[in-house]
Amino acid sequence: MAAPAATPQGAPRAVIDIGSNTVRLVVYGAPARAPTILHNEKITAKLGKGVADNGLLTEKAQAAALASLARYRALLDLTDVQQVDVVATAAARDAINGGEFLAKVRDLGLSPRLLSGEEEALVSASGVAWAFPGARGIVADLGGGSLELTDIAGHDCSHGVSLPLGTLRLAALRARGAEDFARHVAALLGAEHWSAQAGQTLYLVGGSLRAFARHAMLREEWPIDDPHGFTLAPDAALKLARAAVRKAPTVPLSMPGLSASRIASLPDAAALLAVLIAELKPARLVFSSWGLREGVLFAKAGPGTATLDPLIAGVSHFVEASGISASTAAMVAGWTIAANPPSRDGAENLRLAATMLCLASSLIEPNLRAGHAADWALRKRWIGIGAPQRAMLAAAILANSGRTEPVRALQRLASDDMLYEAQGWGLATRLCRRFTGGTPQGVASSSLARDGEALVLTVRPDLACLVNEGVERDLKQVAAHLGLKPALR
Repeated sequence: MAAPAATPQGAPRAVIDIGSNTVRLVVYGAPARAPTILHNEKITAKLGKGVADNGLLTEKAQAAALASLARYRALLDLTDVQQVDVVATAAARDAINGGEFLAKVRDLGLSPRLLSGEEEALVSASGVAWAFPGARGIVADLGGGSLELTDIAGHDCSHGVSLPLGTLRLAALRARGAEDFARHVAALLGAEHWSAQAGQTLYLVGGSLRAFARHAMLREEWPIDDPHGFTLAPDAALKLARAAVRKAPTVPLSMPGLSASRIASLPDAAALLAVLIAELKPARLVFSSWGLREGVLFAKAGPGTATLDPLIAGVSHFVEASGISASTAAMVAGWTIAANPPSRDGAENLRLAATMLCLASSLIEPNLRAGHAADWALRKRWIGIGAPQRAMLAAAILANSGRTEPVRALQRLASDDMLYEAQGWGLATRLCRRFTGGTPQGVASSSLARDGEALVLTVRPDLACLVNEGVERDLKQVAAHLGLKPALR
């Protein structure tokens, strides 16, 4: 098969996902490595419901799906989105009349690609691979019509299978009883010769599993409300899953960001998850909001895209709107590094991202600055980092605003050492920003470095007038934070 043509850099790209439960349109914008979502809408057509009952797509479900697809086609024409990928999965694949339905989709001017079960599994796992650089383990993607399982090792996705365990099928399967349901799932795995090595990471994809993550986050009063990257230990997940199954009527009737249909499917998804934990024996569970659609999207990524750091790509694009350039932020980060070098692997890019966000936050109205910018760290979707790194970004941003007191929410996410280090980044950035105004000339004409027990700010003589009471106070605060004495030269 020929490789798909690369999408032009910066051009909006759309993916239409004709799934068994929902039909969704997502339009993605720049940057290529960490695309922003420009438009996202769905309709719950439940195409797979009739397939599960009698093998046919119902007229009602088809009409709902085709109406939404006609709307999507019109929206894309109005917004002049040229790059459009349309994929259809289990419902259209398994239905007796699936071919007739796809012909109607083509009549709308769309070109649907019907994925096989294995293709669906591999493409979804590819989306997870792009979301979690270096990911290793198992991807489980739960849709309305099927469950896909795939081995993943970096960008190598293999051994993909599709099982008839979608959320629209689970209620009927569970009606046989918990023991019979568990045996049925195990038998399906055995029939596909699918087994897993215990102790791996289990990456979970799909709206119903994200609903489970949101449920867990609300129960734990988690400081972050984005389920992407949320991690659970197997025993904690199993306890929550069994409780959700046992007390299904007490499941919350509403959860922010989730539809009623997703919440209704939570007990069924929890029951399946409990069996998967027992069968696969993972070391940890990681929930991913990236999956099939992102796998389709990145199949057309330009050369070299995979080598880019998704956090730096995302933050750089985000701060550009505030007039902060990545090159200026890199100069500021270089100015502060001698005084407070990162002490852990992978922290260099995190420190650069923190510097960019600190500089952008300085342009926010002072009364809103600390809280608003901390929300960037904790609530905006960043790709390639987890909760501890989000907490470090927030700690740096708060310190850049002069706030270094302990924050309980951050202490739940990261160790005190990590937060302390990040505060040092924020304090040093604040000093640089106040002293140089964030200008390349000011940064190049001065330096900050350790000299024995002193933290020394060295200034070119003709710029000595930039040193005022505020600069001296910031220097003193950075030095005290690092256990050093402030000095000016």
